[in-house]
Amino acid sequence: MTKTETSPELAPQLNRAVKDSKAPAISRAAAVLRLLGKSESPLGLNLVARELGLNPSTCLYVLRALVAEELVSFDPDTKRYALASGVLTLARGWLQQDEFSSLAQAPLDRLSREFAVTMLGVEIFGIDHIIAVAVAQSGAGFQLATQVGSRFPALISATGRCIAAFGGYGETQLKARFDTLRWDDPPSFAEWLEQVERTRENGLGIDEGNYIAGVTVLAAPVWRTRGRPSHALVAIGLSAALKRAGLPELQDALKAAARELTVKLGGEAG
Repeated sequence: MTKTETSPELAPQLNRAVKDSKAPAISRAAAVLRLLGKSESPLGLNLVARELGLNPSTCLYVLRALVAEELVSFDPDTKRYALASGVLTLARGWLQQDEFSSLAQAPLDRLSREFAVTMLGVEIFGIDHIIAVAVAQSGAGFQLATQVGSRFPALISATGRCIAAFGGYGETQLKARFDTLRWDDPPSFAEWLEQVERTRENGLGIDEGNYIAGVTVLAAPVWRTRGRPSHALVAIGLSAALKRAGLPELQDALKAAARELTVKLGGEAG
C-alpha cells in the first residue's frame, strides 16, 4: 500500500479548508507541514507557495512561525525548509494517548506473523482520507513499505469499500470521489458498487489487484461509536502468497479482531 496522496492534490484541499475554516492560519500551517512531510528533500519558499496556491509573503509568514515553534527547520545556505524534530514530540504524545493504536498493535502483530502479511490499523476521516496509525510487518521476504502517518484517499482499496458500505454516503457523493481515485487496474463504478454491496453483506472489504497489481488487500471496519466506522484493520500481501497462506482463514481472523476491538473501544457495528 505504497500510493499516498501527492502534493498537487493539497492545493484544492487547502483552498476549501481556508475558505470554510474560522482559523485559516491553522489550515495553512497544517498544509505546509503535510507538504514538507511528503517531500523527499527540503523545499524552497517559492515551491511551497506554488504547490499550495499561497501568496509567497503569506507562505513565508507561515513558515517563519513554524520555524519559531521548532516544527520546521530552515537552512540559511540553501534557503530551504524541512520538517524539524519538534513534530516527533507531538507525534509521540499522540501515539501514547490514542486508544485504538495501543489496542490494535497486539492483534496486528499476531496476524502479521501468522499469515506473513503487512498489517495496518487506519483511522478514517470521513470520506476524505485515511491515515495509518499502527503498522506490523511480518519479516517475510516481501513487504510493502507503509509507515505510521501514511495518508491515503478514503475510498481507495479495501478500506474504501468498507467506508462506502457502512458510511451512509449517497451514490452521487461516492461517484464524485471515486472518479478521482488512481488504481493499477481500476474497476468500473458499477463493479465497485457491487463489491461495496458484498462488503456490506460480508463485513469485509476485499481488493484483489485493483489498487496495486498482484496485491490483495483486506479490510475489516472498527467502530468507536454506533455511527460510521472510525477505524479499520487492513491486511496486505501478494495475492498468490495469500492464497497459499489460507485466505478464508485470514478473512475470519481479521473480522474477529475487528469485532474484538470494536467491543474494547465501546463501539457498536452500524
